[in-house]
Amino acid sequence: MSGAEGGGAGVSGVTVRVPAKVNIQLAVGGARPDGFHDLANVFLAVSLFDEVTVVPAESLTVTCTGPDAAQVPLDGTNLAARAATLLAERHGLAPDVHIHIAKDIPVAGGMAGGSADGAAALLACDVLWGTGSSRAELLEICAELGSDVPFSLAGGAALGVGRGERLTPLEVGGEFHWVFAVADGGLSTPAVYGEFDRLTAGTGVPAPEASPALLEALRAGDAAALGAALSNDLQPAALSLRPSLSETLEAGLTAGALAALVSGSGPTTAFLVKDAQTAESVARTLLTSGTCRTARVASSPVPGALVV
Repeated sequence: MSGAEGGGAGVSGVTVRVPAKVNIQLAVGGARPDGFHDLANVFLAVSLFDEVTVVPAESLTVTCTGPDAAQVPLDGTNLAARAATLLAERHGLAPDVHIHIAKDIPVAGGMAGGSADGAAALLACDVLWGTGSSRAELLEICAELGSDVPFSLAGGAALGVGRGERLTPLEVGGEFHWVFAVADGGLSTPAVYGEFDRLTAGTGVPAPEASPALLEALRAGDAAALGAALSNDLQPAALSLRPSLSETLEAGLTAGALAALVSGSGPTTAFLVKDAQTAESVARTLLTSGTCRTARVASSPVPGALVV
């Protein structure tokens, strides 16, 4: 199902496809008074997708299918439900929709799957209800939903500052190939930030800045240079909470990846490789290594949330 141009009357349902993300740089500043951290967060949208369908209903309901769907909350805390509610409130509507999430982005894996579903539901409801929100208004609601949600709407590549919600699009000079190793169980993002604060206590955390070398490698489409510049300030905290991830990182590097890092707050680990053929080989090796539950191949960049 898809929405007609302009949405509103006569639209029976809308489906939006939305990508996962990888943080190729996550520079984290010290804790702010509001509990958040200032970030320099370089996002790339990658070709693992959820599809979110909204149809009119008697009340707001959420269902979910796909890998690890049982871990996805189906109540008002789900970001897709919150997105529908926020948009409805702005336009004096009742958020009476059924939201179905067809899940393929790893759940609680540091790849912004929940944020992606929020962005997708927001766009889908905007089309379904014909509310005609501007891009700026949609991004504003996304920022209200969470720090990663604006990028899920935007896609491509971007530098996020503040909490990561204020985006500047970045130029990408080519296609990059990835393998993502999915761990058993999730890691709580607040717990990882808490561990970051513990590990950096009393050290004078510098203000976060985007790496010029990383931005240049992205612009040039140079995978080897990008691999040399990848960084994640949350990685030591994620490894402290889940030491076994070190074995996964080592297995991917030994298998031929150019570089490896924990994706966001983890526990998914990301491996940059030179081409699609190498990606398949590294994924097979990771699967047989016993250090992860599954391994997924993807490329980047890809567009953000799109009506299909």
